[in-house]
Amino acid sequence: MSQGIPHRSCLSGFRSQELPIRWADVLVIGSGIAGMSAAVEAAKYGTVLLITKSKMSVSNTAWAQGGIACCLSRTEEDYLAHEEDTKKAGGNLCDEEVVSLVVREGTSAVNKLIDWGCQFDKDSSGDLALCVEGGHSQARILHSEGDATGKEISRALVETVKAHKQIRIMERAFTIDLVIHEGECHGALVWNDVQGKQLILARSTILCSGGAGRVYRETTNPKVATGDGIAMAYRAGAEIMDIEFFQFHPTTLYVAGASRSLISEAVRGEGAHLLDRSGRRFMEGVHPDKELAPRDVVSQAIIRVMKENQDTNVFLDLSPIKTDINKRFPGISLMCQRYGLDLERDRIPVRPSAHYLVGGVKTDLNGATNIPHLFAAGEVSCTGLHGANRLASNSLLEGAVFGLRAGRAAGTLAAKRIGDITPFHLDEEAGKRTRDNLDLVDLRASLGSLMWRSVGIERNRESLENTISQIEFWAGYVLSTELAGPRGWEMQNLLTVAWLISHQALAREESRGTHLRSDFPQCNPEPVHSIIKRTS
Repeated sequence: MSQGIPHRSCLSGFRSQELPIRWADVLVIGSGIAGMSAAVEAAKYGTVLLITKSKMSVSNTAWAQGGIACCLSRTEEDYLAHEEDTKKAGGNLCDEEVVSLVVREGTSAVNKLIDWGCQFDKDSSGDLALCVEGGHSQARILHSEGDATGKEISRALVETVKAHKQIRIMERAFTIDLVIHEGECHGALVWNDVQGKQLILARSTILCSGGAGRVYRETTNPKVATGDGIAMAYRAGAEIMDIEFFQFHPTTLYVAGASRSLISEAVRGEGAHLLDRSGRRFMEGVHPDKELAPRDVVSQAIIRVMKENQDTNVFLDLSPIKTDINKRFPGISLMCQRYGLDLERDRIPVRPSAHYLVGGVKTDLNGATNIPHLFAAGEVSCTGLHGANRLASNSLLEGAVFGLRAGRAAGTLAAKRIGDITPFHLDEEAGKRTRDNLDLVDLRASLGSLMWRSVGIERNRESLENTISQIEFWAGYVLSTELAGPRGWEMQNLLTVAWLISHQALAREESRGTHLRSDFPQCNPEPVHSIIKRTS
């Protein structure tokens, strides 16, 4: 039985001598759609400092090929259909109030993106073009330049944020820990390579730091997705909900030496087929919607076929698509060409990869966490929208809706917070050891491989227990160590998130949505959320 993970203390490495201090009414951590939407909304109430650990344009949002789901018609029938599709994909674990809220407020949120300059694709008549993706019963997905939706949304938001007089930006700044004083969040301890560590004090803090795909060996996520927000929130005492649910995208390019680049859901939405090595369209006998079944169904089917045939991948056949493939998917076409693959002629080798963290920091309808003055939005959060499995293209929608909600709530609270923000004394944690001989590259690769093998698409008790024991062994000497610099802090965060996922996966003795237990193949009749919180 697990003895628990030793946690790096909040504000690990904080020295009691004076540090540079910056102030803001609202601190926003992260530059995806949630973070930038939150910043713009919060700026209506006071000053905002937005920090991001890379450039503003580097985030899971910017990497999103797929679109953003939206009921542009605003009809009750369309709203209800979108809600039903979301709940169906979510394995009977979605919060119905949140689903209705996001679907209905999503129309206004998307229109706000358009007002901020986001350009979505249009059809021949000049209207916004709507497409179908897996799990959707009708066309309601907006795209930009075919397969560059996230890049376009990021561009428009970056320009909007940079032009706003109330928003300051700090790029290439790593958030080490949240500052928790007398049970409330007062900002964060941040590091950059110019000033080193500095303290940012804020009346409200919004965590929008994205996902944790890099905890797995195979992932579509950018290098920045190391679960920092989840780990620091857990250390601070925030409730973490449903983190065992990790969505694997069914179709990522599988070529030796290539990164696991996404082959968008929209490709199957246009008519592409999944084939095994013999040319059999194996999804025909798996689900009525075939290739457009929910992502968990498709990913699990691919893994079964790979096991049965002892193959490393299956194939995506684009020949059934009647439109100009290279024009419809220019980014995917160019990516495949780099490896000698022609979308019109070749079958594209694909396999699932870790894509989206469904669970996260538990929030209410305004993005508030259980820690006063700390909010969360986007992939780092768990609002209850996705349940046990995210419906395609709902993530950008949730980020926009809850980014605005969290920004409004945090800004309003900051404006009401009584008293000046003043520095306070925090002592360095005692008993820390310094290590300079850790091979972080090897440890990170070992963790990613372990998680892929044992806490991936298919799980069981024995492998989960072994994984937890191994993670706790590594954590025993890594989390008790004073590591200097982002790579070390990322490693500590990855170990924390890996343990949380594994621990909660072991506790959930059923199969639901993205969580498949071979030793518990049935779904429990009563849906229950899992919540874990640091207890000491």
